[in-house]
Amino acid sequence: MKLTTLHNAIAQYVHDGDRIAIEGFTAFIGFAAAHEIIRQRRRDLTLCRMTPDLIYDQMIAAGCASKLVFSYLGNPGVGSLHCIRRAIEKGLPTPLAIEEYSHFGMVGRYMAGAAGLPFFPLKNYYQTDLPGANPEIRFVDDPYGGRPVAVVPALNPDVAIIHAQRCDAQGNTQIWGLIGMQKEVAFAAKHVIVIVEEIVSEDIIRSDPNRTLIPHIIVDAVVHQPYGAHPSYVQGYYDRDNQRYLEWEQISRDQTATEAWLDEWVCGVDSHEAYLAKLEREEPGIWQRLAPGESPSGPVNYGTYI
Repeated sequence: MKLTTLHNAIAQYVHDGDRIAIEGFTAFIGFAAAHEIIRQRRRDLTLCRMTPDLIYDQMIAAGCASKLVFSYLGNPGVGSLHCIRRAIEKGLPTPLAIEEYSHFGMVGRYMAGAAGLPFFPLKNYYQTDLPGANPEIRFVDDPYGGRPVAVVPALNPDVAIIHAQRCDAQGNTQIWGLIGMQKEVAFAAKHVIVIVEEIVSEDIIRSDPNRTLIPHIIVDAVVHQPYGAHPSYVQGYYDRDNQRYLEWEQISRDQTATEAWLDEWVCGVDSHEAYLAKLEREEPGIWQRLAPGESPSGPVNYGTYI
């Protein structure tokens, strides 16, 4: 049985020193999982993500990570990630090594990892400065006689954590909306934890097969965790809580204020359910404010299937 609690999934699959990827491009960001990792005091993690926004700023502020592998760094639409900056510049709370790529560089690393290839070739580092800052970006001769081609190494995380709309109890996972690299990172990882808004029947999954990006055969644990991506959003379930992103800009500027926030909102609650209850006490009607509205897709006839 793959269905488990968030606490047990993190306890079983995330260990000190692991390479962790919590993916989801602006949406589906697994804050509940990140907060549980902080509560369980994991250390010396290598955090991999195309856009390490607030989720990794908070994990790094909590002392979980020793290295960050990424392609874009910032609080989207707001500004800097001050906790990551303090860790890089001042070693607070712990020193942080960084390994930077372009977005497509990270895409290529995940694709190579998913395909079992040693590296991925791409053109977008030609005559740029990034290879000089990252020795993992290298060049190989074109076997067909063209100019040298940049390559990036495969990325195979120890654990991929994916948030999605729904899956069945076996982990056949459906995602729609703004999709990032969830499928590729799941196939590249050694272990996969799927966290969803809804557990649905196998019949529902089979009725709409094109939405199934992650098959059960690569999923180790399934967690039912409604609102588990807050303050990011899940298409059709709740909108992005921009207020929290703006608040983090001010909180994260100060180390003491950051630690106080983590003590109150992460370590001061024992589960994501307790976090949600605290949110609702502080802002009654929050989920009405973040209600996504209605925009249903049209019906599709897949015909009969065996």
